[in-house]
Amino acid sequence: MIFLIFLLLVPIAEIATFVWVGSRIGIGLTLLLVVVGVVVGLWLVRRQGFATAGRVQAMIARGESPAQGMLEGMALLAAGMLFVLPGFLTDIAAMLLLIPPLRRWFIRLYLRHAGLDGTMTRHPPGPDKPDRTPLEGESHRVD
Repeated sequence: MIFLIFLLLVPIAEIATFVWVGSRIGIGLTLLLVVVGVVVGLWLVRRQGFATAGRVQAMIARGESPAQGMLEGMALLAAGMLFVLPGFLTDIAAMLLLIPPLRRWFIRLYLRHAGLDGTMTRHPPGPDKPDRTPLEGESHRVD
């Protein structure tokens, strides 16, 4: 129900923002801003996406859980989708997802809301600590 209300309110808010901005700077400049926002936004998402992919590969190579990097990649995908949607409010939301500390905060907020706020990192035995064995176990979610 909340998602449906959100789906109805976002286009209405975007249209109101278009009308307001268009009345202030003119229709031509408004459309130009939207197109420039899409192009620059997608370029930024692409750039940060490659950096995030590199971090995920490095985490895997170190034997760490790549979950955080993968969630950041999903947030960047969401930012890319928001940039493609025409509008100023969706562009602002996408820009917020491009700021790494805010992106991590949104991810933590999402995980807390989903009841998944724990983290796990695996440290495999290496030449410096041969006696350390990986832990194994089971977990289950309790609501």
